[in-house]
Amino acid sequence: MTHTGGEMERGSIVIKLANFRYQKASGDTLRQIDLEIKKGDFVGVMGRTGAGKTTVLMLLNGLIPHFFEGKFDGTVFSNTMNTRKYRVQTLARFIGLVMQDPETQIFGRTVEEDVAFGPSNFSFPRERIDFLVRKSLATVGLEGFEKRLASELSGGEKQRLAIAGVLAMEPEIIVLDEPTSELDPSGREEIYRLLSNLREKEGTTLIISGHDTEEMARYVDRLVVLDGGKVACDDVPANILTDLDVMSRYGIRPLETVEMSDLIFAGNDAHVTATAAGEEEFVNKVSDIYSISAKKVEERGDLFSEGYSTPVIEVRDVSFSYGGEILALDHLNIGIGRGEFVALIGKNGAGKTTFSKLLNGLIRPNAGEVRINGRNIERLTTTELSREVGYVFQNPDHQIFSATVRDEVAFGLGQLHLPGAEIEKRVLAALRFVGLDGDSERHPFTLGKGERQKLAFASILVMEPGILVIDEPTTGQDWDGTKRMLQMIEDLHARGHTILAITHNMRLAVECADRIILFSNGRCLLDGSPTDVFSHPDLLSAAGVVPPLSARIGCRLKEKGLANAPFTMRGIVERMQNVRVN
Repeated sequence: MTHTGGEMERGSIVIKLANFRYQKASGDTLRQIDLEIKKGDFVGVMGRTGAGKTTVLMLLNGLIPHFFEGKFDGTVFSNTMNTRKYRVQTLARFIGLVMQDPETQIFGRTVEEDVAFGPSNFSFPRERIDFLVRKSLATVGLEGFEKRLASELSGGEKQRLAIAGVLAMEPEIIVLDEPTSELDPSGREEIYRLLSNLREKEGTTLIISGHDTEEMARYVDRLVVLDGGKVACDDVPANILTDLDVMSRYGIRPLETVEMSDLIFAGNDAHVTATAAGEEEFVNKVSDIYSISAKKVEERGDLFSEGYSTPVIEVRDVSFSYGGEILALDHLNIGIGRGEFVALIGKNGAGKTTFSKLLNGLIRPNAGEVRINGRNIERLTTTELSREVGYVFQNPDHQIFSATVRDEVAFGLGQLHLPGAEIEKRVLAALRFVGLDGDSERHPFTLGKGERQKLAFASILVMEPGILVIDEPTTGQDWDGTKRMLQMIEDLHARGHTILAITHNMRLAVECADRIILFSNGRCLLDGSPTDVFSHPDLLSAAGVVPPLSARIGCRLKEKGLANAPFTMRGIVERMQNVRVN
């Protein structure tokens, strides 16, 4: 659609852009973008990493061209204002932007100070600011966090805080760049419901980018797919997210119902909606067909098999609190065997990351004991622990500090005073493993976030630790990147590494892990095989965890009396294909 120059409605957006190229870039990031968004629309923006999603969103409040300069040929109108003619500070009052990394827009020392920052700068009355702080925090689920230090929040809680800070300015347009990438499944659902309610009650115009296929299918009115800086698709979600060819072409994760339906029914019944009713219908259909022949179903072996008899991690009656006030871990007891692949799940703030930071000495327990390979960590330095336990942070930028990719990977080895030839050999092997061997001389921050995550991964792998702790390995990754990351982790597991993956990706948990530990309020709520854990839907729901589609089908099959029902997509599809053949 093209803006013809007539009177615009407040809350609307018109982009007519021939091209945009960042300064010193070798090519255009955006080309021939021609879009119109009406007041009250809820628009999703999808596409693989590097497609131009973030760049398009930064057009809407003037960050491009005022802050991120470059060759800009075109016009953008947001809320009736030509973004080239208004300062970013002025546009920010009416067009709120929630950026991909929440830490880049958190300014306050405490939670309430941060939310008050925006309206205070626009000289809102004190009483109004207090009201908006309370309202915004309650809206994003951070009520009661007012006095918490922003620096002590989990990644997901920081994302909620960033959203609250934008809501407090009462903008007419809200633009969100992957705002749910670090949230648990129930948290993602809450944010989309919140946005939907804002649109319905206040007529707020919403533009959101992300890889949340199910939520996009349920909530947005319109989906814009970018590819190579151009608009590849612009349609209602149902016409895009049920087309496997389109999703594969543009790096979009398929809806679980569509993917499984295509595998089972060979495309004859793949047009399945992502509504709750549609998923329920699909679960019933598959479980009915499956139950025709259930005697030959194979179930995973017991997770406490002899292969995992050697404990490498022992956490005994451990408690930990931040600042002596907030009990993050409460008398925790966990043992992990050599070679296990353990998924740590639970809602944001449940204690997963705190538990993991104990394992390499980033924090020390207030009470209890942690043993790594039989040694109490109280007797080990952080450097000594780093040789035993490798930790890949949720935000890769927290562990990247060198001037080149090669130097970043080599840094840890340099501290071990290894021979130069050995360092070079191990650095090259680590870079080749993550697919960055052609980028060794680049500055790390010229890489995309997905590539920086791989770099952080390589800098840990090069130390050859026996235990790997990976915090949210698929966060912010497109579908192609997610599959590559999972393949790397599975390859490492096959080599004998003990893997602990902190994740909100329930498909990763059920398809890849030997064992799942569910955290809730600093305690271990469930601990067992994927089948064991996902057989407790009520406990999972109370802990803020939404099981994947395959696990919901598995539960339904167990209700039908099939004790050995598979809970993985792979297991269900293989069995269903056998049913179809027979």
